[in-house]
Amino acid sequence: MGLIRFIVYPASVIDDLPEAYRGYLTGADGRVFSTRIEVEDNIVGCRRMSSESCKFHVAWPVPGFGRPVIATASLPEREQPYLLPVELARGKIVQVRNQASQWELSGMRVPPEFAEPSRLAHRAFSRAASCQDRPEEATQLANEALHHACAAAEILTKGYANQALQGRLQRFQGLPASIGCELQGSIPSPDANELFSAAFNSATVSIPWNKIEVVEGEYNWEPCDRQLEWCEQQKLMVRGGSLLDLGPGGLPTWLARWEHDIFNLQSFVCDFVETAISRYVGRIRLWEIAARLNSGGALALTEASLLTLAARVLDVARQVDEEAQLLIRIDQPWGDSQARGQHRLSPMQLVDALLRSAVGLAGVNLELAVGYLPRGSAHRDLLDISRLIDAWSVLGVPIHATLACPSSSDDDGLAGPEWEVEPRMWAQPCDEAGQAEWIDRVLELLLAKPSVAGVSLSHFSDGDPHTFPQAGLLRPDGTPKLALERIITQRQRHKRRD
Repeated sequence: MGLIRFIVYPASVIDDLPEAYRGYLTGADGRVFSTRIEVEDNIVGCRRMSSESCKFHVAWPVPGFGRPVIATASLPEREQPYLLPVELARGKIVQVRNQASQWELSGMRVPPEFAEPSRLAHRAFSRAASCQDRPEEATQLANEALHHACAAAEILTKGYANQALQGRLQRFQGLPASIGCELQGSIPSPDANELFSAAFNSATVSIPWNKIEVVEGEYNWEPCDRQLEWCEQQKLMVRGGSLLDLGPGGLPTWLARWEHDIFNLQSFVCDFVETAISRYVGRIRLWEIAARLNSGGALALTEASLLTLAARVLDVARQVDEEAQLLIRIDQPWGDSQARGQHRLSPMQLVDALLRSAVGLAGVNLELAVGYLPRGSAHRDLLDISRLIDAWSVLGVPIHATLACPSSSDDDGLAGPEWEVEPRMWAQPCDEAGQAEWIDRVLELLLAKPSVAGVSLSHFSDGDPHTFPQAGLLRPDGTPKLALERIITQRQRHKRRD
């Protein structure tokens, strides 16, 4: 078993973090190791089965940027512990410098304001690296270097997004990507129809099996029919699903007696998928077949069983409607869940296996639910989100993204009971202004990516039952939040013929 250790000043930086955000190790190829974190005084020990060089990823407090996940450079094991903030500063500076070079080679004009924070980051880091025998001083300088490196990354990525998006708009005479919202069983009130249409050109009709067939053999399609009719009246592009939620509690409870009988279980699952797609064939052409395939948790299904089930379901869906486009939703797309040692395959390896099996998978939906526990993603900066999309683009299929970000840390009685907001990730208070800023910046970046075919928000109103706490665009009283105004502004700015 390999062990790599880090010195942290002050020790409270790690003690203050939720267990899920305390860090994990990745290999040179990006795969996430099953990582055991051990904290003793101000020493953080990271154990995994391999002894090869690795990167340590941890949610680290950066002045002015909250607690984004920062990664070290690739480090070999050694007897002496590394000083963690110095290695995090080294890793961030290398990442920013390499990305700037790549984008310059591709024809991007690096914004002139990038030079100063980049220079300051290198200067502070060189001083920090040269005084590691004085850990507290080195930590202060390394944190200063991280601040400037993150500022440089922000300027660089915003410059890329602006230039790439302008190029995309010119080529297509409009935005070649959909901007939508998930309905989650409800339709907007008549007073909100105009707001919805101003912000979105697509919508996702929720088709949750565990609510449609609560009792075996008894279906209730009325909410789905109502949502689809509303979408057609509003002339929106429609996505259906997810048909199967493979996370905890996502499947009908009566299915539990078949969880150890994979053949009968497949029969029930395929029968529902066939029934749902047949009901709406010709009306819904884009289907999200399954969600949370990579993290799992439904019944007692193993990773292999989930993959086999997904392949079978995709094959059945393709037979029912040959014209349909079929998606799989991936949560925690950075692969954080692998750090707990419950998964052998990374999220990308799972999707790649389905693509290679030729079962009709036509795209992937990445769920960016940031600031939620226990199964959301930790906060990352724009550059890390950009690199995530680029990594998934290698698969060569269209990418969709679903965004969720809290506008408050208050209790939300209409949200999924298994979710809670983690407010300590953000530089600013967890409020509506912070939600609007994050959605605005991430939406523009995603729309600039050639591989992104669509972006959806997790739900419209906090006054309707929903999954993610406080992530809606309307308050419970129906008044719009600032985030909705930002989306409408972006849509109008980019709108020509979309």
